[in-house]
Amino acid sequence: MSHAIIHILNNECPHCHQGKVFNEKSLFFNFGFPKMNTFCSHCQFKFEKEPGYFFGAMYLNYGLTVAQGIATYCIAQFFFKETFDLRIIPIIAFVIIAMASFNIRFSRLLWIYMFKNYSI
Repeated sequence: MSHAIIHILNNECPHCHQGKVFNEKSLFFNFGFPKMNTFCSHCQFKFEKEPGYFFGAMYLNYGLTVAQGIATYCIAQFFFKETFDLRIIPIIAFVIIAMASFNIRFSRLLWIYMFKNYSI
């Protein structure tokens, strides 16, 4: 399991662990919508199995975003006197927007790794 997380964070193919899933070198610090490779450059593993394959990854992305929002609130509340200060909302929004690009890539990679043995 720990090796799978390392491969996911390194943007590696779930089949051969040598090719890249996304055209970008890193999952971190990329902006814009991700550009995925259709096939692995090393083993020709097809990443998108069927049309609509990544709809499930949207649910993972939503869960990641909610978890990041809750974690940001839990951390930010210590810096304010009131339990729920309205100044926390822009902080949460900033974190969610800053992490959006990473969340899209990470949720798609998680989805690919969860169903890597699925074949049509």
